[in-house]
Amino acid sequence: MLFFKRCPTYLQEQNLTHVSEFHLMSLSEDPGLQPLLFGLFLSMYLVAVLGNLLIILAVSSDPHLHTPMYFFLSNLSLADIGFISTTVPNMIVNIQTHNDVISYMGCLTQMSFYAIFICMGYMLLTVMAYDRFVAICHPLHYTVIMNPRLCGFSILVSFLLSLLDSQLHNLMILQITSFKDDVEIASFFCDPSELLNLSCSNTFYNNLVKYFLGAVYGLFPISGILFSYYKIVSTILRIPSSGGRCKAFSTCGSHLAVVGLFLGTAFGVYLGSAASYSPRKGAVASVMYTVVTPMLNPFIYGLRNSEIKSVLRRWQKQQKCLV
Repeated sequence: MLFFKRCPTYLQEQNLTHVSEFHLMSLSEDPGLQPLLFGLFLSMYLVAVLGNLLIILAVSSDPHLHTPMYFFLSNLSLADIGFISTTVPNMIVNIQTHNDVISYMGCLTQMSFYAIFICMGYMLLTVMAYDRFVAICHPLHYTVIMNPRLCGFSILVSFLLSLLDSQLHNLMILQITSFKDDVEIASFFCDPSELLNLSCSNTFYNNLVKYFLGAVYGLFPISGILFSYYKIVSTILRIPSSGGRCKAFSTCGSHLAVVGLFLGTAFGVYLGSAASYSPRKGAVASVMYTVVTPMLNPFIYGLRNSEIKSVLRRWQKQQKCLV
């Protein structure tokens, strides 16, 4: 169901075409909590960036990790770094300066990069599901199917689709001709859906485009992931030995955990806000998939992956020898 918002008469009579800034919602109005929030989010940001950088360096430096699975993993880590760097540094600065204002162009820029990186991560998870499908269901043809050309093409298509999604969201916001002055965004960053909710103009076509993008960029990747794991599970259950089944499951366990964490938190935020909308609760809940998920991904892959752990242990030994 589409909901349309009418502007008050006195706002319709004003010139609302120009908006110079927005106000972002802070996670807490308590001044005593601001230093705690600053330290907490700064620590989480540093952990997320350093953890994902370690995965990228480990994959790029070890020839044994130059495989399609780790190639996609390093690109996912790069997308996570961009994703969390789009929102959290600005929030940390706002907490420190006690200033929640963001300019109109700054908001559009943040929204653009946010859409690119979150969509890029989503597309990469879909590609990684296909990679696991080929590895388990067609192991003898894995190196032929997942050749370097296909891997590079998959990354390029994922980026182009993410860029298209970002520009379409930008276009929808630029088409809005009536904003209230000094409007407050019900989030700690420029969420595209929250920006569309601030429109006082006719949003029928924008809602159509938004739901179309949600269907294309949401249902199709999810369908691909579910189909891949349906085939994976069907293949694994036909393996006669229990040891073989456990080994096959372990190859896709980390990816399945990341998919569940990413989609679970994202859908939980949007479905929960649709059921009982509370701006403050929605802003706090959005921290889960914008901050917690990029921070936990390196631990999920690193702690569960023996090859990455062996590379990190080798680095540690080399550092001890140098000392």
